[in-house]
Amino acid sequence: MIAERRRFTAVQRLLHWLMALFILAMLFIGVGMVSTVMPKYLTLVSIHKPLGIAILVLAMIRLAVRLRSGAPPLPADLPAPMKRAAELSHYALYALMIAMPLIGWAMLSAAAYPVTLFPGLILPAILPPSDRLHALLWSAHFYLAFAFFALILLHLAAGLFHALVRRDGVFQSMAPVELGGTASVKTTTPTRVPGSKPMRVP
Repeated sequence: MIAERRRFTAVQRLLHWLMALFILAMLFIGVGMVSTVMPKYLTLVSIHKPLGIAILVLAMIRLAVRLRSGAPPLPADLPAPMKRAAELSHYALYALMIAMPLIGWAMLSAAAYPVTLFPGLILPAILPPSDRLHALLWSAHFYLAFAFFALILLHLAAGLFHALVRRDGVFQSMAPVELGGTASVKTTTPTRVPGSKPMRVP
């Protein structure tokens, strides 16, 4: 009998924590962009663009790895609503990790702004110039960023709940290093040899 896998693969864990770092940096840079003026704004934009594309590429790789490698099963005693919430939140996270950079790329294309990753490396426009599209995409990018931030906070809270309250191995499955978990205790009935007297415990 093959034992169930309790942890994500090393590649999955690396992608998870690398993307967590990038996404948090992206969100704070985004907050800085909407609350500052020149010349710091231009510096933040120059970081925001390549970081967004890096998140898009990593999200696609992570999705492919997830489809190929799967995931450890959730605890059997986890209530059904919590299992459903975990599934839906992961779908939403993947959708936003892919959609947010694409919307930003499309927004800049609609405004006829070059998407410069590095000097000499400019991405092609994916939409024709359009003030109306630019305004629509800017609003979508802005409000989805808040939804993304709220979802990340919910994801963090769920991770802490599993790690500190339930201690059911869910957090350990994605922890960067293997942590000591709570061991499950199996109760077994001792076998008795026919004709022998039961052993008394003082």
